[in-house]
Amino acid sequence: MIQPRAVALLSLLLCCRLAASTESSAPATEQVAKASEHAPAEHSESVDHADDAAHAEHTESAAVQTPAASAEGEILQPNTTVEAEQVAHGANEEEIASLLRIGRAKFEKNDFASAQMAFMQVLVEKASPEQDHEALLALARSYRKNGDFTKATAVYERFLKDYPSDPELPMVYLELGRTVRALGAYKRAIARFYSVLNSTLKLPEDGQDTYRQLARTAQFEIAETYFQIGDYAQATRFFSRLKLLDLAPEDRARAFFKSVFSLALANENDKAISGLVSFIEQYPDDENIPEAKYLLSTCYRKQGRSQESLRTTLDLLRAEAHITNKDPKRWAYWQRKTGNQLANEFYQSGDFASAMAIYQNLAQLSTDPTWTLPVQYQTGLCYERLRRFDKARECYQSIIDGVKTATKSDAAPKGELTDLADMATWRLGQLEWQFKTDATLSTIFPPPQLHQPDGKPESATPSSKDHDTHGNPAVASNTLR
Repeated sequence: MIQPRAVALLSLLLCCRLAASTESSAPATEQVAKASEHAPAEHSESVDHADDAAHAEHTESAAVQTPAASAEGEILQPNTTVEAEQVAHGANEEEIASLLRIGRAKFEKNDFASAQMAFMQVLVEKASPEQDHEALLALARSYRKNGDFTKATAVYERFLKDYPSDPELPMVYLELGRTVRALGAYKRAIARFYSVLNSTLKLPEDGQDTYRQLARTAQFEIAETYFQIGDYAQATRFFSRLKLLDLAPEDRARAFFKSVFSLALANENDKAISGLVSFIEQYPDDENIPEAKYLLSTCYRKQGRSQESLRTTLDLLRAEAHITNKDPKRWAYWQRKTGNQLANEFYQSGDFASAMAIYQNLAQLSTDPTWTLPVQYQTGLCYERLRRFDKARECYQSIIDGVKTATKSDAAPKGELTDLADMATWRLGQLEWQFKTDATLSTIFPPPQLHQPDGKPESATPSSKDHDTHGNPAVASNTLR
């Protein structure tokens, strides 16, 4: 005869087939930021969460319900049908242990479908409570790792219901909070992270270091969740609290950076500038330094402190190789993003000299013609605005020659570079037309004859001191002509 427990589980399998037919209509989910998965290193001190616990109760009552919250039928949805005959015969303890070993091995190899089949089989067999405990939690984690957040949420909730006093409760609450946050249920995620804090206070003293670690991680996740939903005031509050605790250096730096990042996003520019300067001084080797300099340059620019913004940008672009080589992709990304954004802003505001200084440094970041030639074109435009026409001509001609060389390679994007060469050719034509027009006008309207204080006529031809080293008229670098 089929075991009653097996009959109940098979009924759930039938229910989940109906639930699966509506799953495709669920709202689109939002992926969790990768940084939120990083747990802080081991710490020692604890903090008072009385106010936060009260807030958690209010948050829990207003929690957003996810599609999985009531879909218990999805708790045990296998990838293959479990035959009634197999359930009737059952499996002995050794076979169940073997299924668990297979499930663990498949999970480690990221073969989540096979792992789920093994754990599901354990749950429909007459397993021991300890084996059911392991299989249920492993199944939840398998769904979560595979991105099946709706099913993972249902299994986690089933685990909490079946094992309300389990020592692993804080970790389960933490994983569940991250899972529902991935579904976009931010309020419910915050409530689950608060549950981590509450559950660590109720567990025995054995393993207090681990529970303290989880409590710290939960605080990070609460702050990160507020950050993701754009509540930067709350995010700043939590990150600022964390940076004052006895954290590991890397976690303290991370909390410090996210707190000033929140201030920058909240347009608290004065506070953000002060915090970013302090962060860069205290943690010069931190992985977030390039992004911190980008934020600092942007905040300076918003405050109208253009020269400080320029200096910060140039400092980022001129970072020495022994620094950038630690994480070349990260540095390259923020160097290019910062340089492009600030140079364009300077150009649009008429500060062509500052824009050109940034473009010239940007050109040093790569030898790839698809990078250097467009930057050179922007530099040529800056020379034009500064009326240094000979240097502008050099830039445009260099682009035309560079495109001819680059397009000989099959790997070069010929269409993109050809368009750039056409633009440079057009700019050269414009400069030639302007030069001829100015020459014609000067013959029709000769410059007036000037007189010196002694009454002698002064030559209309400027002296050498009125020209730069290239023979161009000396012009203030920030004058828009």
